[in-house]
Amino acid sequence: MKRQIRTLFASLAVAMASSAWAASQPIDSIAAVINDEVITVSELALRVQQASRQLQKQGTQLPPQDVFARQLLERMVYERVQLQQARETSVKIDDATLERAIQRVAENNKMSTAQFRAALEKDGLSWSMFREEVRNEMTLGRLREREVESRVVITDAEVDAFLAAQSATSTQEVMIAHILLRAPDGATPQQWSKLQQRAESLLARAQSGEDFAKLAAGNSDASDALNGGNLGWRRADRLPSLYADAVRLLKPGAFAQVLRSPAGLHIVKLVDVRGGTDSSPQTVQRTRVRHILIKTSDTVSDAEARQRLEALRARIVGGASFADVAKRSSGDGSAPKGGDLGWINPGDTVPEFERAMNALAINELSQPVQSPFGWHLIEVLERKDEDVSGERRRNQARMALRERKSDEAFDDFVRQLRDKAFVELRPPYANQKP
Repeated sequence: MKRQIRTLFASLAVAMASSAWAASQPIDSIAAVINDEVITVSELALRVQQASRQLQKQGTQLPPQDVFARQLLERMVYERVQLQQARETSVKIDDATLERAIQRVAENNKMSTAQFRAALEKDGLSWSMFREEVRNEMTLGRLREREVESRVVITDAEVDAFLAAQSATSTQEVMIAHILLRAPDGATPQQWSKLQQRAESLLARAQSGEDFAKLAAGNSDASDALNGGNLGWRRADRLPSLYADAVRLLKPGAFAQVLRSPAGLHIVKLVDVRGGTDSSPQTVQRTRVRHILIKTSDTVSDAEARQRLEALRARIVGGASFADVAKRSSGDGSAPKGGDLGWINPGDTVPEFERAMNALAINELSQPVQSPFGWHLIEVLERKDEDVSGERRRNQARMALRERKSDEAFDDFVRQLRDKAFVELRPPYANQKP
């Protein structure tokens, strides 16, 4: 959700102002065909307007409009193939979930939902368009959670190898910015060669002092291009291994040589470094918790799963045994144990579950809670503090590896969706090189 909200704020901070480029476009024409859907020039023009306003607010110099439009069109294609995959796999956001997300966005802006709507409409953004954009962002986030993050497996052997490569638990954080030039699936040597030439040219321009944020906005195929390709502060051990290895010996402001991965070519800049190492004893709070899970599927919607849990909750509040209800109704592997998950460490569960668990008092029963796995009722049984220095290092290593694998797997997942789709870019965009 944090990732979704960051993306959401970036896209919603703009208004629908007119621009000379947009006004010059033939509004009724088609910019791209993606399978059985189209992206119209008017949709692209609106995205150019929004992104231009965003870059201006950030103080980033705009790329040439035709290059910028081509880059944004390619990003729209990637979004569209993901949304199509979400529909095909029944990943969707119901209205109740959408309303709760909008309410959180409004609260983060210290407004009521009505005040937030009025502010958006004052800036010229229609409420229906805003709602659809929020729904799409949430859908893409849930698609990533279901198709990629929930399938990432970290073995004990991988954790052992990771820890063996570290002399101490690193708390160092780095800020890097990057440009991704995607390569098509099964790219030929000639295609790789052309991509390499383009990457070397961009690297030379960046090293000569050209604004990296502008280069990223006009050239990068990554989803964070409009943020200047900036990944924000991250623990060094949680960067994709390709990036972590490349920046390890760099000084702030320096660039790595062009990097190659299955996704394409990467230009990486180390912006800054902070923090150090910490090997002192660590105490964490462990929680013994149990839950009841109702999974969503093609036949069980979010609304139906939530309603079933509300009915189960009413039975438990009315005196029914939580363990008995879990054994009969939970769709989790913990059902035979009455839903008991045992002792949970921070980071052991998905963020949505952990946030809800941490907010509960002992023996308090939660309201229905949504996660990538479905809907949960959660009850905290016990809590205790333990010195888990060694175990904490293993958990940190496991989380770092999970984050690395998730990023890499998601890039590969999206690239494969794009390559499998029928995509036709119409002139003049088909004749431009990003």
